[in-house]
Amino acid sequence: MKQLIYRLTEPAETIPEERKIFSDHDLKVLILPLFLEQLLEVLVGVADTFMVSYAGEAAVSGVSLVNMFNTVFIFLFSALASGGAVVVSQYIGSRNRKNGNLSAGQLVMISAVFSAAAMILSLIFNRQLLRLLFGEVDQDVMTACVTYLRISAYSYPAIAVYNAGAAVCRSIGKTNVTMNISLVANGINIAGNAIGVFVFHAGVAGVAYPSLIARSFSAVVILIICFRQQEQVRLQWKNIFRWEGQMVKRILGIAVPNGIENGLFQLVKVGLSSITALFGTVQIAANGVAQSFWSVAALMGTALGLAFVTVIGQCMGAGDTEAADYYMRKLLRITVLASIVWNGLILLITPLVLRGYALSVEAAHLVVILVVIHNIFNALFYPFSGALANGLRAAGDVKFTMYVSIFSTIGCRVVFSILLGILLNMGVIGIALAMCLDWMIRALFFWVRFRSGKWKEFRVIG
Repeated sequence: MKQLIYRLTEPAETIPEERKIFSDHDLKVLILPLFLEQLLEVLVGVADTFMVSYAGEAAVSGVSLVNMFNTVFIFLFSALASGGAVVVSQYIGSRNRKNGNLSAGQLVMISAVFSAAAMILSLIFNRQLLRLLFGEVDQDVMTACVTYLRISAYSYPAIAVYNAGAAVCRSIGKTNVTMNISLVANGINIAGNAIGVFVFHAGVAGVAYPSLIARSFSAVVILIICFRQQEQVRLQWKNIFRWEGQMVKRILGIAVPNGIENGLFQLVKVGLSSITALFGTVQIAANGVAQSFWSVAALMGTALGLAFVTVIGQCMGAGDTEAADYYMRKLLRITVLASIVWNGLILLITPLVLRGYALSVEAAHLVVILVVIHNIFNALFYPFSGALANGLRAAGDVKFTMYVSIFSTIGCRVVFSILLGILLNMGVIGIALAMCLDWMIRALFFWVRFRSGKWKEFRVIG
């Protein structure tokens, strides 16, 4: 297996030391904080869910339903930030500080305007939107939904602006900044939830306001850092309060395909959840628990995928496609090996952690099967279907990744979930296998695209 992995990710000709934009130490400093930040997000999410459960069933239902709605906007804000990160990284690579500053400012401006519109829409039409999405729910649940959505909506600009600022910091390699902010903000969130739920007994509001405070804190701090930062690119008021159509077009040229891709994925995810509901209590419970293990197991590939954007973006900005090829292979090799180790570790501890869950023997056995399936395929194929795709996007090859993702999501994940899960009566195991097949198809297309070198022709900044 080790020889196979090395052949797949064998480095290109070694480039001279003076042309190496990132040393091994630079990559370590970039990657480790990204991983710790992603891990922190998952662990805090678990803690949030635990505390919200003490606010009552209506509160839990309201928060979970609104979070499905919020996720759509959060993914759109993230897609916008990703588009900005690619453009900023390429200007850094080309050593064009003026346009780097401009692209950073325009990213913050677009993020603020878009998120403000989303906030206003949600505040005015909250009940109508909730009824449209979730139909007629119990009155106490609807009341909880409206309360949580109204408070959450005020945090949309903070989420979007923080994502924009975090994208700028990651583009210049300062991933320790976003990690530290995340650490403090999530501490505020957990402490606030505990006070709101257990001290003030404020129900839904008791978990909504701490999130608003934590997100606002993150946005303010990241902006201060981006304004003060003197290396490579920084925020300037003159670049935020202006409209540069060409720069906006460059950012949206990356963000829109990415947003379409992520939006479709979220819709399919919701649709597959309704299919899972057909399989009975045991399978629903097992699938829910397994997904918590999956989210932790997928951290390595997700974190390293963010590193691709910074590294490949700077290489392409410098016009050095040979260096981009070299680092694409190097990062891919690191991602595969790290994913194998991490997924293996999660698989080993799964039976031990399961002892803390109140599951039937049948459900616990099914969880182990699902984790085995997920972790094997996640370790071997997600680095190619996820992290490598980020590298292609960072080079500017966004339409190809979007088309492949749409084809694979609908033609593979959806179709085979129905075929294996329902028609062949494999239940949640069938849906898990369809997910893995989706990764395999994407991995094949993205690997062939990478080997062809076609992605080197899509430098965003011209």
